[in-house]
This record gives sequence, structure tokens and C-alpha cells, in this order.
Amino acid sequence: MKRFFVLLISIALLYFSWPAIEQKLGLTGDNHSIKEIQSEINSMKSDPKIIAAFNSLYDNVQQVVNQLALHLNKQPLGNQTEEQSPGEKINLKTPAEQLFSIHNIELGETKAKIEQQLGPANRSSANEYGTNWYAYHDHYRNFFMVMYDQNNKAAGLYTNQNLIASKKGIKLGTSKESVRKQLGEPLNRIQKGFMIYQLEKDRDYDVYLLNDVYITIFYDKHEGNTITAIQLITKDMEQGKTELYPKASANLKQGLEYQLFDLTNAARVEHGLSILNWDQHVQETARKHSTDMAVHHYFDHTNLKGQSPFDRMKEDHIIFYLAGENLAYGQFSSIFAHEGLMNSLGHRENILRKGYKYLGVGVAFNDQSQPYYTENFYAK
Repeated sequence: MKRFFVLLISIALLYFSWPAIEQKLGLTGDNHSIKEIQSEINSMKSDPKIIAAFNSLYDNVQQVVNQLALHLNKQPLGNQTEEQSPGEKINLKTPAEQLFSIHNIELGETKAKIEQQLGPANRSSANEYGTNWYAYHDHYRNFFMVMYDQNNKAAGLYTNQNLIASKKGIKLGTSKESVRKQLGEPLNRIQKGFMIYQLEKDRDYDVYLLNDVYITIFYDKHEGNTITAIQLITKDMEQGKTELYPKASANLKQGLEYQLFDLTNAARVEHGLSILNWDQHVQETARKHSTDMAVHHYFDHTNLKGQSPFDRMKEDHIIFYLAGENLAYGQFSSIFAHEGLMNSLGHRENILRKGYKYLGVGVAFNDQSQPYYTENFYAK
């Protein structure tokens, strides 16, 4: 339907512009030969008035398209479950050893055992702990990630889908109040050696240190402050990460980009939406904006040249009828960036927009190794 509107607008503008074109070509009255018409067309190419007219026509169409995209972006998300069929439901079991398990996998299990059950990971990408996240899923259904230590044992687990089991009965959708009744008051700071990291007061997650495991529980404030994701990291792995922000590298940049892309698709599937395709072209647009913000020390959808996300995509010759942009800055990882975006209504709407088809993620670091994240969504 949206493409039909754009086509209709283009036809209408061409219809009202045709008399001038017809007059210029001299098509009224007697017939002309193909060579004569070709000669007239060639003269039009160098006519400043004709060039200006076509540029104006293009700009008018693009302006209408952008306004249409902005209008559609404001439409309610609705119950969009027809796009993605549910995967095989996992029969979750109470953990045997640990307080929590994800996809019936507990910290300490070997990579060989995990992949004997599930097969190889869909993706391995560098993370902020100096190792890799391994992502396992079936077209983003039953999505979770595992981080292995030097002994190839699970030292980190994460999911934002219904794969959480606990000896305390805590699971996806459990309220913050219930979590705190079961686990007590969360940490307000984390100590690593002589360094103490103070956690922000107004945060949408709780951190616990229980049985030598750092448990981070993320809440969805748009769903009544209920559990939307969980991250489990062994104390040894967490304590081995001595810096708040690890040293920037090309490998880490690519890892954070892929992780944010995977997390976005996993969230869409959990909400019954279609998977977005990775788009290398728009990723370059996203990377350039992240780099511009990191180098020039600002954080905004509008760059210092006054260009909007639409302007930057147009400049990079990306054709779209629907587009949007998410930005994040300073989060520890793609996991924290994604969970923060999901709790920001406008960014959440972009992540859960039904009409988008493509996504490119670009990350850049400032001189303090703090990451800037840009997500560019669009459909064409």
C-alpha cells in the first residue's frame, strides 16, 4: 500500500509536468522522427531550466516520501504475530547445579557438550571480555548466547527469550518485585581489585553476586517492570575484565555490530515479527555517523552539518520509503545498549516496527574507548 501511494504521487507530478515536457520536445502537431526526438532529448540534458525542473520534481517526490515515512513511523505497532511462526518450544527444566539455566544449559558446561546437543553456533563475535559470544538459534527462535573460558567451559550466558529457568521459579515475565523477594536487594556497586564501580541509580536492571555468579536481570518497563532478559557471568570472568571499557579494536567493533543486529532480530521474533536482513550499504551510513559523533564529541540524530538520518541515507544513494534510526552511547556492551533501547519508547518502536526489512549497525569508539552505536532501519 505504501509503495502504491509513492507511485501515485510520482505519476501525478509527472502528469502535471508533462505539458511542459511535451512542448519542449515539440511532440504536439506533426510527428517527429526518432533522431529528431533524440536530438531534442540531448539538448534537454544541458538545459539548466530543464535540469532544475527535474531536480525540483525529484525533491518534491522525496519530501512526500519522507513525510509518508514519518507518518507511518507514528502508527501503532499492533498485534503483529503473523510474520514469524513459533519455533519448537523448549521443555525447560529446573537447574541441577546453578541457580539459573538458559535453554537448559548451566554455567560450567563444556562447549563440546553444548554443541553436541545443539550443533555449531550460528555466529561467533568478539565481546568486551576479550573473548567471544557464540550465538545459537533457529532463525532467531530459541535465541541465546554463550561465552566460553580458556577451558572451553561456559562462563557467560544470555537470552532475551523464554528460555530462563531457576530454582527460585524466576522466569521471563517475572516481576521485579518478585525477583527482589526471592533474591534480596541487588548490588549498588561492583568492586574489582582496588576499583569500585558505582551502578547508576535509575537503571532498568538488577545485578546480584550469588554463588560466584554475577546475575544481571533486565526489566521491561513497558511491560510492568517484568523480566525481559538475563545475563549470567562467572565471577572469575567478570573480575578478569579490569576496565569499564575495553581497548577499542576493529574486531571488537565488528563484534558489537553483529551482536546488536542479532539481539534486535531475537527481540523481533520474541514479539512475533519478521527477521530483518543485514544491509552492508546502510551499515556504512551507520558507521559513518557513529564515527562522526565519536570524533566530534556529540550525540544526536542530526549531525553537525544539519543532516537528518533521511538526508544521510539519501546522500549514500539508499532508496527507501520507510526508515528510522536508533542511537546509543556509552553502554558497556551491545547487550546493555539493546536493553536500554527497548526501554526507550521511540527506539523500541523502531526495533518492533513491522514494515522494516533491512538493518545496518555501525559502531565507533571515542578516545576513551566508549562505544557509539547507530542502527539504521529501512524498507524499499
